[in-house]
This record gives sequence, structure tokens and C-alpha cells, in this order.
Amino acid sequence: MMKGACVWSLVAVCVLCVCVAYKPVIIIHGLFDTSADFINLHRFINLSHPGTNVTVLDLFDRSASLQPLWKQVEGFTEAIYPIMQHAADGVHLICYSQGGLVCRGILSTLPDHNVHSFISLSSPQAGQYGDTDYLKYLFPQFVKSNLYHVCYTAVGQKISICNYWNDPHHRDMYINSSDYLALLNNEKANPNSTAWKKNFLRIKKLVLIGGADDGVITPWQSSQFGFYDENETVVEMKNQKVFLMDFFGLKTLYARGDLALCSMAGVAHVFWHSNETVYKNCIEKWLT
Repeated sequence: MMKGACVWSLVAVCVLCVCVAYKPVIIIHGLFDTSADFINLHRFINLSHPGTNVTVLDLFDRSASLQPLWKQVEGFTEAIYPIMQHAADGVHLICYSQGGLVCRGILSTLPDHNVHSFISLSSPQAGQYGDTDYLKYLFPQFVKSNLYHVCYTAVGQKISICNYWNDPHHRDMYINSSDYLALLNNEKANPNSTAWKKNFLRIKKLVLIGGADDGVITPWQSSQFGFYDENETVVEMKNQKVFLMDFFGLKTLYARGDLALCSMAGVAHVFWHSNETVYKNCIEKWLT
């Protein structure tokens, strides 16, 4: 009788171990960030999901995050792929700010990725168009209305922020000149569009996090694929052409029930990854 009880206790322990085996989490930083900026997010994950393997990738120094996004995609892919290969049940991907666009590049071009949840944390997914402190620092001689003179050139496209600069008043120039975002969105001719869409749709869940008090992502709805029209009126995601025409899979994800939006007020851009309330409300439940 005692032997049988011990056997069942061992089985129970094994079942419990299986139940609490969380998928690895990979975190990718944004513009001018390093892995040191994500200590709090790392801690939140370890406290709520003990034993989780959390990797904060840090391939570049702060200034190197200005490199073209395709170059960053290449570098981060090389770092991520070995982690994926050792994760039989898949991984979760948390990508902050500019890093969210890098992650889209990875997910679109990597045919055998096993990302379960792609969590986009305050990332300009539909592009950026605003006079922010970042813009003033990078381009002190320009404002949003004339930055297209730089960004929509071959030289400009070698700067990361120009890869997703989306001027609603110069739409044709954006589509014709963008080497990154317009390709990812399938807004310009791309021979790989079908394959990229299929790759992107390998994810099981897309979580889009943002809020009205961000102060950097402009418009803030870009974090949830909303963006300005030519009058600088925000058009929400479901009324965007890329959604309606399902250019790269957004509508498919929505139809599958695998698209989640989480909006929070009162969070400035630099605090999204260190705010415990954001973690509890918008991130934690997707990391099982």
C-alpha cells in the first residue's frame, strides 16, 4: 500500500513539473536600449513563472540600434535560432519599441520559427510620424513635415528610424522608397509576400500593447496598427487597407481569434517594460 502511494506521489510530482514547464521567453530591445534596461521585466517573468528561461538579446550597443533594420533582423535571427531549436514546445517573443518591427522581420522571413506568442510592446507597427525627442536628437534640423526629404532616399533608408518613417502626406514616396516597412506590410511589390505571410502566420498569438500617454509612438495607435490618413486623422486598424485586404495576415489572425489588443493609459514610452501593472494586465497570461 505504501509502495503504491509513493508511486502515485511520484506521478503527481512529474505531472506538476510538466504543468509548470514554461516556454522560453526571448526579449528584443528598441532604439538606444540595451539588455540592462530590461531587468525589471526579467524579474516580473521569473516571479510569476518560476524557472522560465528568459533571454534578453543585446547584439548592439546603443548607437548601433540605428543600423538598417534588415541588418538587425539578420543579427537577431542568428541569436534567436539556436534558442528556438532547443525549445520543442516553442518560444515567446517580447519585442519593445523599434524591436517590434525587427521581430516582424524575423517572423516574416524565418520559415521554420516556432514563436507561440509575439508580444509587441509599444512598437510603431504601422509606422512613425511625430515630432518627438528622438527625432530632435537624431535629426535636429528637421521636423516631421520635412523629414521625408532625408528618409525617402537611399541614404536615409540606411538609418533604422527611416525604415518605418510613414509620412501620410507623401504616401507614394513612402511606398516607393521604403526598404522595410512597406515590404513587411506588402504595400509594395514583393516577390516573397506569399511566403512571408505564411511564415508570419505560424505564430499562435499576436498581442499589441500601447497607450495614449506613450509620448513617443506617433500616433500611439500605430502600436495597434492604426495610423493617420492624409488629414492626420487616426484610422483604426480594422479600417486600414492592410487589414481589410489581409496583406500580411492581420485579418487572418483576427478571424482565428489570435489577435489581442491591450491599451493602458498613464504609461510613458520608456516605462512600458518596467511597469508591473502593464506586465500583469497585458503580458503575463500569454507566457504559459
